[in-house]
Amino acid sequence: MSPTLKRKHSDKTITELFTTQHPKPNSTAALSPTSKRSRIGSSEAPSESAAMSTANMYHFPSRSGKEVIDIASSPDTSPKAPQQKNGLRKATPNIAGGTAPKRMLVKNFKPARKIDPKAFLNQTWEKVDKALDTVFAQGKIDFSLEELYRGVENLCRQGLAKDTCDRLDAKCKRYITDTLKEKVKETLGRKDVDVLRATLQAWATWMDQMKYVAWVFCYLDRSYLLPKQDSLHDISVGLFRSIIFEHEKLKPHIVDGACDLIATDRDGKDLDRGTFGEAIKMFHDMHVYTKHFEPRMLELSQNFIHEWAERESSEKGLAEYVKASRALIKSELARVEHFSLDRSTRRDLVTLLEDHLISRKESRLTNQDEFADLLELNAVEDLKSLYDLLERRNLGSNLKEALSKWIEDTGTAIVFNEKEQDTMVINLLTLKRQLDTIWKTSFHRNAELGHGLRESFETFMNKTKKTSTTWNTDNSKPGEMIAKYVDMLLRGGAKAIPAQLSRKAEKPAAADGAAADVEEDNEDVMFDEDTEVNNQLDQVLDLFRFVHGKAVFEAFYKKDLARRLLMGRSASADAERSMLARLKTECGAGFTANLEQMFKDIELSREEMTSYKTLLASRDTTPNPQPFDLTVSILSASAWPTYPQIPVLIPPSISTTLSAFETHYASKHSGRKLTWHHSLAHCQLRARFPRGNKELIVSSFQAIVLLLFNTSDPTTRIPYTTIAESTSLPPAELNRTLQSLACAKLRPLTKHPKGREIAPTDVFTLNASFTDPKYRVKINTVQLKETPQENKETHERVAQDRNYETQAAIVRIMKARRRIGHAELVAETIKVTRSRGTLDVGGIKRNIDRLIEKEFLERDEEGGGGYCYVA
Repeated sequence: MSPTLKRKHSDKTITELFTTQHPKPNSTAALSPTSKRSRIGSSEAPSESAAMSTANMYHFPSRSGKEVIDIASSPDTSPKAPQQKNGLRKATPNIAGGTAPKRMLVKNFKPARKIDPKAFLNQTWEKVDKALDTVFAQGKIDFSLEELYRGVENLCRQGLAKDTCDRLDAKCKRYITDTLKEKVKETLGRKDVDVLRATLQAWATWMDQMKYVAWVFCYLDRSYLLPKQDSLHDISVGLFRSIIFEHEKLKPHIVDGACDLIATDRDGKDLDRGTFGEAIKMFHDMHVYTKHFEPRMLELSQNFIHEWAERESSEKGLAEYVKASRALIKSELARVEHFSLDRSTRRDLVTLLEDHLISRKESRLTNQDEFADLLELNAVEDLKSLYDLLERRNLGSNLKEALSKWIEDTGTAIVFNEKEQDTMVINLLTLKRQLDTIWKTSFHRNAELGHGLRESFETFMNKTKKTSTTWNTDNSKPGEMIAKYVDMLLRGGAKAIPAQLSRKAEKPAAADGAAADVEEDNEDVMFDEDTEVNNQLDQVLDLFRFVHGKAVFEAFYKKDLARRLLMGRSASADAERSMLARLKTECGAGFTANLEQMFKDIELSREEMTSYKTLLASRDTTPNPQPFDLTVSILSASAWPTYPQIPVLIPPSISTTLSAFETHYASKHSGRKLTWHHSLAHCQLRARFPRGNKELIVSSFQAIVLLLFNTSDPTTRIPYTTIAESTSLPPAELNRTLQSLACAKLRPLTKHPKGREIAPTDVFTLNASFTDPKYRVKINTVQLKETPQENKETHERVAQDRNYETQAAIVRIMKARRRIGHAELVAETIKVTRSRGTLDVGGIKRNIDRLIEKEFLERDEEGGGGYCYVA
């Protein structure tokens, strides 16, 4: 291309270039479907009037002569680009020789707007301000939120975010100060709750209005405030907090208003839950809960709880105070949970409640007298409430002292109650069962209280007192009564168990008739006799473990066991063996050695009698067969109790039979001597009464007396003196025997004159009207009943044995130590003799003096109050 052509093209304007290169629509030139330039050229070319300069294209005309800004568009305030002639930069066309230019590069086509940023801010804010006035006046929203949002966005993009934020802040402050605060201040002079409600109303209004503000200024919030670790929400909350809540006259009333709602609830009135819940939420939203509300609420709560505790503890009893305290704690914590108060509030409130209601009232809650009243009433639920309340501060174990004292006092009264000695064990078992239930249910098996319970039982059950019931000895009365209670169980079985101690008494009542029928059907399975008896033996063994001196129990148990074995009065052989196994486990093999020998003697006696009867059967040709069936129990004197010899005249027929057995035994066992104890024998007599034949089960003495009336004349009258001469029984034993036959419930004899006491002038006849629905009748067997004289002898023997055991223990200690002080010797003696029964210090000292007299030991010549062993 020639230079002349180049200059010609460069002098054309852009409009001329576009007009030249693009044909008009009516052009018939062919268009290439793949030519983009051709498609563009197919549109209508701009008219000459539209072909204006660049400056005129971005000019904003104003009707009033001033500029009107479209707040939805952002003016370009970037610096102007350098321009060439006709607004074009110099470009070097890519021109090939002899061809027209195909492409032209145009830069900086968009010119800069000519607008003042301050004017743009003012005109944009004018519309925003008008919209805010509408929002704050709670008027109808008749403006475009999107347009306002775009306007604020454009302000921020032009670097006017700070100015916009400052204007918004000032606008909100004026509104809150002039409008919202004034409405709240109007309630000053009324109740604090009214001030709180007005504040809540203002807060709700402000929060609703802030929704529109947040929508309009969302871009400002994200682009300007967020990078500064701030937000529109925090600013709005801060303004409300600083202007209204923190106002020196308003803040106390607002906080106290919320506290007044709590006080109303504490007074038993209805709590305005809606207002209180909104107040708590407002405090959280304004971040004043921890700094302002919580301290004030806790301060007032402390005053209330302190006054409440002082008033209630002085006006109410222990059970009522505990119940009211638990209810107060429950209501306070329920309020905390319902309104989702802070954990710190719950923690501090619980601390206040426990401190004033429990810790400061510990002496009141553990008062021995009132606690004893609850135990007396067996108030399981009240005791449980008391323990649970104390356990909130881990003070449940502090009930141990009061519990131990009550147990000791109650148990001591039972043990030393001479009028109810026969029911001592029943009362102790009832007490033990009651306390076990309280310990398990009320005290949740607290280990410390459990130790206190056992220690208290051990204390009062080993107290000794010289009374008429122990014949002025130091013997343990519980040991004796436990042995007698076991004897009653083993003789009577399940029928002898008191109703209050039976497991059936613990069975809960059935809910309906059907359930009751099921319980009755399963009664034999659930409460069979063996299980009942074993359960009772276990309970008695619990009491037995508390007794230190086992010698008294051993003496009476051995004596009663002998009666049961000799008279065949045990209800169950299995129960006897079971009790023996328990004692062996508890006290050792040495304790039960004699008892086991007693069982062996009975077995050997049965074998001996089987052999003897077999021998007699082989002699059927004997002209004088035995008139009755004889059974003899051969006992080892060392294993069985010592029994006194009571003289009695045996009828000749019986005496002959006894002599025959004695001859047989002597021929079989040389060197052994038999001693007959007729006081332990029992018989079965067939008797013919006018109203029917009966079989009487009586003792040997009763049988000897009844045989005197075995005459042809049933009206025979036998005086007392004749009976005494015919039997040779001592008066005491004879009176006892006649009283059982003529003065008891079943009377085969009749006494003349009638009365309860036997006199030497009395006369006896056969009771012609005697009858009983049973064929086999057990006459009141006096052998099973212990006489006062026997009881006295047993106690005295045990006391004497204890002195011997104490002396033996002292000798063993001295032999091992050779030289020992007095106090140490006494302590060692108590420790060694504890299992059999310990004497008091005075009794131990008397036995030491006896040993000195017997020259087993001597006083230490070197002084110091000691003793030396004499080899």
